[in-house]
Amino acid sequence: MRARIPRRLHRTALAGLLGAGLALAGLATAAPAAVPGGDGPRAAADAAQLPGPLYVDPDSQVQRWTAANPGDSRQPVIADRIASQPQARWLAQYNPGTVQQEVADYMSAAGDELPVLSVYGIPNRDCGGASSGGAPDLPSYQNWIELIAAGLGDHPVVIILETDALALEDCLDQSGRDARHAALRQAVTTLKSADPQAHVYLDGGHSGWHSPADQAARLSASGVTEADGVFTNVSNFHTTSDELAYGKQILSAIGDPDLKLVVDTSRNGNGSNGEWCDPAGRALGENPTLSAGDDAVDALLWVKPPGEADGCAAAAGQFVPDLAYALATN
Repeated sequence: MRARIPRRLHRTALAGLLGAGLALAGLATAAPAAVPGGDGPRAAADAAQLPGPLYVDPDSQVQRWTAANPGDSRQPVIADRIASQPQARWLAQYNPGTVQQEVADYMSAAGDELPVLSVYGIPNRDCGGASSGGAPDLPSYQNWIELIAAGLGDHPVVIILETDALALEDCLDQSGRDARHAALRQAVTTLKSADPQAHVYLDGGHSGWHSPADQAARLSASGVTEADGVFTNVSNFHTTSDELAYGKQILSAIGDPDLKLVVDTSRNGNGSNGEWCDPAGRALGENPTLSAGDDAVDALLWVKPPGEADGCAAAAGQFVPDLAYALATN
């Protein structure tokens, strides 16, 4: 089952929406555990550049659409410009009975290539917006993360952990934010302890949202120094140059020289027009690469699969050929 893509935007926070269990006693003060014999969960994975090439998922929505529609006039362009490119597999259904096997199968299918997983199941996800859902409470969320971790094996993988979870946390009260920060710290530790080759990145929002200092404080509270870095722009369409400048300001504010950036370039070819929900006139950005030519950048990735709706043209996460074709031809 395909992941639903988050409500992507700098927007006014929705006050007072608290997810059940977000004030879980004790979790808000839990500290990440270190990996025995290392300097922390990050130690094993951050010693080398991400190992490529990136994996192209043959079972993505765009791949299935192009295979099923060979006679469609849009198909050649979509197949050439979008389906051919590596994109993230989203884990966004709270499915504790099946997620471990799903992840294990995906890791196995990737073989010697580098898969990208977008983990998207935090309680009170999207503040009840177009991509609402997630685990019912934080203990259930941690169990789900443990199952994902168990499916990773020792395969190299990029993990985009909880898009919008930090940039959109203002709909929570302080105890809810503290509990969410603790949950993310624990998730980082769980994933990286289970798979020493996992590279985990936390939510940096985007350059049109919070100040770098504000976002850095949220990241620091959520264990980013035990992760591998920060991702930006999954929620929007800002240019790569804007995101690199913004991301570097975040990293400077955090103050850890080992942290790196990941920027989502899937839909930023024409930059942002200030709208977030399936806006017209957007275009594909740079193709995914692990060689961005910048020492601060681990990768430019297509985290948000082009053509999958934000929630206006269709249900969030549904593949819409017209959206894909417009991105490929604008």
